[in-house]
Amino acid sequence: MNFLSVSRLLGLVIAASAVFFAPASFAQGAPAAKAKYLEINPAQPTEPGKIEVLEFFSYACPHCAVLEPLMEKWTKTLPSDVVVKPVPVAFNASMKPMQILFYTLEAMNRMDLHGKVFIAIHDEKKKLFTKADIVAWATSQGLDRAKFESVYDSFGVTSKAQRGDQLTKSYNVQGTPSLAVGGRFITSPSEAGGYQETIDVAAGLVKQLRGK
Repeated sequence: MNFLSVSRLLGLVIAASAVFFAPASFAQGAPAAKAKYLEINPAQPTEPGKIEVLEFFSYACPHCAVLEPLMEKWTKTLPSDVVVKPVPVAFNASMKPMQILFYTLEAMNRMDLHGKVFIAIHDEKKKLFTKADIVAWATSQGLDRAKFESVYDSFGVTSKAQRGDQLTKSYNVQGTPSLAVGGRFITSPSEAGGYQETIDVAAGLVKQLRGK
């Protein structure tokens, strides 16, 4: 399976204005017809002493909305040495406000609203694609407008978004959702063959890295 072409096709539904780029290269971990994941070349540094799983996603991506509850369920079963870190992607400027939204909720310790963003966009059909729309939605969820805007525009949140952009580039993320494991492997529904299959492949890679 050609990861580049399939991932781009998958990514077309993320947002009407989304575009993708590919600054790095991957090496297949198995023959293309049987591959369930790709090896990251070169391998990326991760948190010492932990097996790091990076979940590259976009709030606007319907596939990410499907995967999210599966990720939430799986994360609860993981041992303490496995860390799952969501990484919101912004393939272009139009996706930046949603990326900032995630880091704002994280900074405000309101990750209880993370899943509700997917519901708002994909079930309630709310257009949370601009700062104004996002602030209005956050206020409707009981967040203080002034505090939310202050955090949204803060240096800390901006820095985290820049780091997210760097990770997206370093891992050569072409579409969402994508799961990177241990800085060495990456998989997605197009590679694994489905949503639950993506979780299963990532779980297998975690076990492989743990030597079990």
